[in-house]
Amino acid sequence: MNHEPSRRPLALTVLAAAVAALTLSACNRNDERSAGERVDAATTTAGNTAERAGNAVENAAERTGAAIGNAADKAGAHIDDATITASVNAELAKDPSLSALRIDVDTAAGRVVLKGSAPDAEARERATRIASKVDGVKDVENRLEVKKS
Repeated sequence: MNHEPSRRPLALTVLAAAVAALTLSACNRNDERSAGERVDAATTTAGNTAERAGNAVENAAERTGAAIGNAADKAGAHIDDATITASVNAELAKDPSLSALRIDVDTAAGRVVLKGSAPDAEARERATRIASKVDGVKDVENRLEVKKS
């Protein structure tokens, strides 16, 4: 998709500014400049106006592009966290002593928090090791409580 602004509105703006400047300069009878000098001055003014308008459009496009990029990054982070949570749950389900337990896995910015219970201290630590090995996990906070059945 072409994101370049159309040149047609810019050309129309320049033309309208030039006509307005010519009209105004013709009304000023005390102006000692020749008609050609007045046309040149009006053309320069219109060109400067058009350049400022073009810069404003370009800046707006850059800001919009940056905002879209930031939104995409944030959306990607949420998808990654959801993927991490699902992967940690899947890995915990493979462990015979942890699979039957209700372990809540919450992930934010790659940081995993485990909540719930573990049958013993070793299973609790194993849950930390399992979660730590999942791709994308930056840190694991283990809040599992050891509870004997």
